[in-house]
Amino acid sequence: MARYPEEPRLSLPPDLVEELTAELPSVADAAVAAIIAEVPTYANALSGPMGEVIRDAVALALGGFVQLGARGDRRSDRPAAASMDGAYQLGRGEARSGRSMEALLAAYRVGSRVSWRQMAVGLVGAGVDSATVAAYAELVFAYMDQLSDQSATGHRDETNESGRARQRMLDALARALVEGQTPEAVAPLASRAEWEPPETLTAVLVPEAQGSALLGLIAPSSLLVDDPASRSQRSVLLVPDAHRSVLLRAVAGHGAVVGPTRPWLEVRASYERARRALSVERESRSATLDTEAHLADLVVTADPDALRDLREQVLAPLAGMSGSTREKLVETLRAWLLHQGRRDAVAATLFVHPQTVRYRMGQLREAYGEELDDPEFVRRATIALG
Repeated sequence: MARYPEEPRLSLPPDLVEELTAELPSVADAAVAAIIAEVPTYANALSGPMGEVIRDAVALALGGFVQLGARGDRRSDRPAAASMDGAYQLGRGEARSGRSMEALLAAYRVGSRVSWRQMAVGLVGAGVDSATVAAYAELVFAYMDQLSDQSATGHRDETNESGRARQRMLDALARALVEGQTPEAVAPLASRAEWEPPETLTAVLVPEAQGSALLGLIAPSSLLVDDPASRSQRSVLLVPDAHRSVLLRAVAGHGAVVGPTRPWLEVRASYERARRALSVERESRSATLDTEAHLADLVVTADPDALRDLREQVLAPLAGMSGSTREKLVETLRAWLLHQGRRDAVAATLFVHPQTVRYRMGQLREAYGEELDDPEFVRRATIALG
């Protein structure tokens, strides 16, 4: 029966371990130089305090290389706890520095290649046989894979935590803006959230289920928060420096109510108008309502109780008439006001003969007398019935 050669033990002589350990600083320098040359993201990063952290991490990893050979046990190839913790903290630090996980893993690949090449020269020079060198290389790169995985975990954890923390700060900023808090309270929130204040903001009310989808369509720097007045039935989008026609196209078909554009610290006024516009009739629930196109409706309905009282005052002279007669005269009075007394236009609007309009206007003059010629009454009646 054929026998396969046993895998060589990775037991390096103590004097060789000591020699390799002494070379670690120069090997670390070579690895760092290669990272600077081959990974552009690190070109300037290694000159400051973070550079020392990375050099220390490289030296710690290289020390683990040497200990692999010193232990002489192929099963003991897991990095020491200190190395694993150092790799994890390195990943978190790189995320805080704004460098991507891809850049970090590229640095690992480059550093591993250069470090092994430097160390292999020492092993071959010391007469270590090729099979042992090959086996050692296999363990070294497996070791580096574990370290890089640990750094990737640290990077991911930091990114997730910082992302959640920033989102909480953006939510707090959006709430403060919608609530109309003072500039002294809002500005620090924007700074902590790393949100660049725009010139203007536009408040857009949307159904809660549509908020996240529209956030991605409109502008990445928009803010999204639950409408504090709707018990989570709606969301509020605060859109920076919006081009109105583009914004209206983006929210078309989503049942949005688009408020006016205001300076960013005054966006509560935009939100409040959008809230008032919820009472304006729309063609359908999915239709977009542009508050700028309904300013007259919003002015007239700003105080519903006052409008109801005004209507009662204006129509008081018709109170004693029968229901059908009163309804026809109210329709005629409204058309007469809107068409500025042009009988043919009034007749066309009401689909009646001009003589019918003359007859009804006679009834109205009998009820109102000279008030129909009073500009103040005409103004009040137009608001009440318009």
